[in-house]
Amino acid sequence: MKKEIHPNNYRMVVFKDFSADKAFITRSCAPTKDTIVWEDGKEYPLVKLEISSYSHPFFTGKMKFVDTAGRIDKFNRKFAKFNKKNKPQNQDPEAAE
Repeated sequence: MKKEIHPNNYRMVVFKDFSADKAFITRSCAPTKDTIVWEDGKEYPLVKLEISSYSHPFFTGKMKFVDTAGRIDKFNRKFAKFNKKNKPQNQDPEAAE
């Protein structure tokens, strides 16, 4: 392996998926200020994840919406006004004759 090509902060890091309450440890240079004590009793930097292979529907085979940021509600509010504009007005059936 070539020398001097990896960043100085390349170290063991714990990634924790909080939606599935699972964690794994690997090498990374991801920036973080949080730490966690791993199964071996040592303290490692912690990267918090909203979704990983433990909770993603593609890997689990379960369809589950994980909407921690409220994206679905935001979408529905944004496009609700367009839905109301495009609906035809109730016309009086007797007036059409």
